[in-house]
Amino acid sequence: MLVSKSKVTNSVLKSEKKSLFRFLSLYLGIVTIIISLLSFYYYKTQEEIMLSNQRANLEQYAYREIKRLKELHNSFDNKHNIYPRDKHFKSAIYDLEYVKIFSDMEEDIDIIFKEGIYQNGSYIYLVKMLTTYYLGAKYLIVEVKDDTLWKTNVVRNISIYGILFFIISAILGVFLANMFVKPMRNSILLLDRFIKDTTHELNTPLSAILANIEMIDTSSMDKKNISKINRINIATKTVSILYKDLTYLTLEQDRDRLDENIDLKSLIEDRVEYFMAIMESKNISCKLYLNESSLYIDKKKITRVIDNLISNAIKYNLRNGVIEIELKDKRLSVKDSGIGIKEEEIPFIFDRYLRFNDSEGGFGVGLSIVKSILDEYNIKIDVISSEQKGTTMVLLW
Repeated sequence: MLVSKSKVTNSVLKSEKKSLFRFLSLYLGIVTIIISLLSFYYYKTQEEIMLSNQRANLEQYAYREIKRLKELHNSFDNKHNIYPRDKHFKSAIYDLEYVKIFSDMEEDIDIIFKEGIYQNGSYIYLVKMLTTYYLGAKYLIVEVKDDTLWKTNVVRNISIYGILFFIISAILGVFLANMFVKPMRNSILLLDRFIKDTTHELNTPLSAILANIEMIDTSSMDKKNISKINRINIATKTVSILYKDLTYLTLEQDRDRLDENIDLKSLIEDRVEYFMAIMESKNISCKLYLNESSLYIDKKKITRVIDNLISNAIKYNLRNGVIEIELKDKRLSVKDSGIGIKEEEIPFIFDRYLRFNDSEGGFGVGLSIVKSILDEYNIKIDVISSEQKGTTMVLLW
């Protein structure tokens, strides 16, 4: 029986969507930063243009005020001592020591005593240094209120063109992402098709080998031939585990669940017995610490989980190593004394087709299957590992 096209497509779509999301998140993040920088520089440029346009008016106001100060200075007496005011602007005068002499501004502000024009809040200020100290003043400050019309226009332009640029960039990003992801999509489809075809072709010869090995009577054989049969048995079981993973991946993962109460202790003992010949080939000892425990789950799926955990503990263990399996209090742990995993690689070990040790065979689908099954049943898995110190897989439910 062949896998349906929709199943393969769904598998590809999940990987593709994940890659598209990562690419678009990074791309749109960069676009947002660029828009923010352009908006900032546009705002500052428009502010400079506004101040430049205002400068001519303020210079005229300052000239008018200096003329009035001069007149007041020259005719200052008890009758003529009122500071000149203007309905178009506010002003203030300060002495050489930056001490305020007089101001008709509504609020006291921190003045930047540097000749020029600047904005502070909703007001625009022109600082003028006097060459003649009329009324003892060295600095004349002219203040006008900013009508903020320019700011409204700038914000509107930034909003309109920023959103438009973002939308165009997003559309372009989706196009680029699809173009970049297409080779990955084709590769995954090709690999899935290869796995499907390989699985289909393995079924008949593998079943025949397993059946014939079980029927062989080894009682009349010499040790040399028995050893050969054992090696064939080990190799066949190794291929069988891979075949079951591929079968689950391509045929069974979308089938209806057949949940039931599973005796985990009995199942683990059965699977350890199945792997015993492979363990013995590497002289690996297996220690079991199993309490009675049950779990309501599909038997084929939990078998895939246990098989992959034990298989990995064997595959990545050292010769003469140890495997410890502990079951208690809704907790299952499989610990090996093998090569371990680098800390930075642990978050990626459940990714499909990803293998960190090229010396070991396989398609890199086993732990991906484990994670998908555990997620389906809300079972948590923790990975504790250090290089050359072994790995512990802990299941909690």
